[in-house]
Amino acid sequence: MPSKDLLENVKKLREITGVGFKDCKLAIDETGGDMEKSIEFLRKKGIAKASNKMSRTASEGLCLVESRNNEISLIEINSETDFVAKNKEFISFCKEVSKINFDKKSNLEEIKKFKMISGQTVEDSLIDLIAKIGEKITLRRSIFFDNQNGINSFYIHNALEENIGKIVSIVRTSKSDNVDIGKKISMHISAMSPLALDKDSLDKKIIEKETEIIKAELTNSGKKPEMIVKISQGKINKFISDNTLINQVWILDSKKKVSDILKENSIKILDFVRYKVGEGI
Repeated sequence: MPSKDLLENVKKLREITGVGFKDCKLAIDETGGDMEKSIEFLRKKGIAKASNKMSRTASEGLCLVESRNNEISLIEINSETDFVAKNKEFISFCKEVSKINFDKKSNLEEIKKFKMISGQTVEDSLIDLIAKIGEKITLRRSIFFDNQNGINSFYIHNALEENIGKIVSIVRTSKSDNVDIGKKISMHISAMSPLALDKDSLDKKIIEKETEIIKAELTNSGKKPEMIVKISQGKINKFISDNTLINQVWILDSKKKVSDILKENSIKILDFVRYKVGEGI
């Protein structure tokens, strides 16, 4: 087997089983590169921790922020259980990867190849951590806000420690004399979970699906066709209002909308993102 293919197979086997490099290489050599037989070989030796580990769901974990000179990076790293998310080794790994994420501007492929303090790549360190802890761990997603065209602010809901939490929001606004307004908007985003900035940027497929659901509910309730059209439009308008950032009721003053706050502070929202650990998995 060519050395490149051998290394790829060893790496894959390590990810699946959580076993070290030496034993995985032996298994690959003994079975001629057959992955299933290699897993069986390791299980018979009693050293494969979980042959189906990478097929399991990892929906717990942490979101981590790095912020320097008006640039912000955000990364979500998942584990299977909240217990592991509180593990010191897991947290230490996440912190170091978060710093690398900032330096690499949230390019996950570049991050995996980057060497950590230990001298190992992030990818190899991840595999070793999976083997040691015994759970699936993944670098799920990341994003980077550069310092061009605006002010970046972030908010961590119920921060576990500095720059680490379960829900994190970042917002980019135009410049404002109110230095706190960006953080307040970020806090609103964390709490209210808008799907889009405004109606125009809301995915039309989401509106179509919601319309379909509303009409089906009204039909099943026995409403007449002409009433269904009227009522469904009103419900869709409310759905759009509730799920678009500028139309939402301002979390700090129920008499105002976010759009009112933007006018009062003479600013615009240029971009935003909200990560919640495990959301959508």
